[in-house]
Amino acid sequence: MYIRQVIILDDVEEKIWRKHHVRDFEVKEVFKNRPHIEFREKGEVAEGEDLYSAWRRTHAGRYLIVFFIHKFTQDALILSARDMNKTERKFYAKKKH
Repeated sequence: MYIRQVIILDDVEEKIWRKHHVRDFEVKEVFKNRPHIEFREKGEVAEGEDLYSAWRRTHAGRYLIVFFIHKFTQDALILSARDMNKTERKFYAKKKH
């Protein structure tokens, strides 16, 4: 999947920092390092703009999962980001190899 640009709206940036202590540069880092991308569900607002998750370990060693809408413009509109839980980390370890 091609991602032209990562878009993080101000309110989303504030929410992911407040709730999950994830910074915007960490979210962008996930997309720069060829993440594992997984389809989550079909879009409800615009057909073809579906929900995905991107999974990746950051340079600092954090295992992050980022939820985003893949827009028609090839942009990733970020909805949320957080640390992977134990089960997700095991899944990610299997998928990356």
